[in-house]
Amino acid sequence: MNTPVNVVITGAAGNIAYSAIFRIAAGQMLGENQPINLMLIDIEPAMNALNGVKFELEDCAFPLLNSITTTFNLNQGFEQCDYALLIGAKPRMKGMERKDLLKDNGKIFKPQGKAINEVASKKIKVLVVGNPANTNALITMHNAPTIDPKQFTSMMRLDHDRSLAQVANKYNTNIKEVKKIIVWGNHSNTQVPDLSNAEVSGKNIKDIMNEDWYKNDFIPRIQNRGAEIIEARGSSSAASAANAAITHMRDWVSGNNDWLSIGQISNSNPFNISEDIMFSFPSICNEGSYEMIKDIEMSEILNDYIKITEKELLQERDSVIDLL
Repeated sequence: MNTPVNVVITGAAGNIAYSAIFRIAAGQMLGENQPINLMLIDIEPAMNALNGVKFELEDCAFPLLNSITTTFNLNQGFEQCDYALLIGAKPRMKGMERKDLLKDNGKIFKPQGKAINEVASKKIKVLVVGNPANTNALITMHNAPTIDPKQFTSMMRLDHDRSLAQVANKYNTNIKEVKKIIVWGNHSNTQVPDLSNAEVSGKNIKDIMNEDWYKNDFIPRIQNRGAEIIEARGSSSAASAANAAITHMRDWVSGNNDWLSIGQISNSNPFNISEDIMFSFPSICNEGSYEMIKDIEMSEILNDYIKITEKELLQERDSVIDLL
């Protein structure tokens, strides 16, 4: 058995965290041979609920769960943290856009970045889930200048998984048969789902795809899937978001040769995207690292879409410049 590692989850009393925590404790994120110390962080008024989560974790008797800490103190929570899922954020409610949340949620992620900088492991891997995830990740990264920027990511895996599912449903095939999908840009309704390189059962999707379906059904469906779920449930995604967070971190740690969409710092990218924004690029994961796939071309058809999502991220960055 390996030495226990420290896993931080913020917003740990919330719905997404509740859908993730028990799976993480069971080894579904870091593997069946990796014991963990769970550091559960939430705001002080949520401590009673968070202690209830702790009691349930204890009652599950997970063999891999070495210890559980509940706290609202960031420095205590992030002490020597190895992996962090930053989930806690003001929720997006019906009728709200992510940009409406920027200012309030940005103030949550600045102190988290500072705590990571001060007390976390310098090798920490950070995934920001709380929305607007891309710009919240940028704020966190800027406030942790002693940590390699590549160790901060924002969650685009949910959009990627939604794209895989819609293509698989369209062509009545298994998810495993769908490859080389890309989602560019922001985790918002400006994101750009790209099928120009996609394959279904080993064949280029262009050979079977209806262009009208792609532009008028697939792209807007993926871009607005979050709003569709809010309309249906009355609240935002929980279980699917938790699943995406777990698989994002699992693949980052253990590796995955499939093309994945990862929100990452845009510096030195080959696609002519502005620097210093958290932008989703196609990537593959080796054990413990991820690498941008650079030897592909952006589809000219999508250039206008990509400029829109880039512009949105630049506007988001400019609106929180005082937090960077």
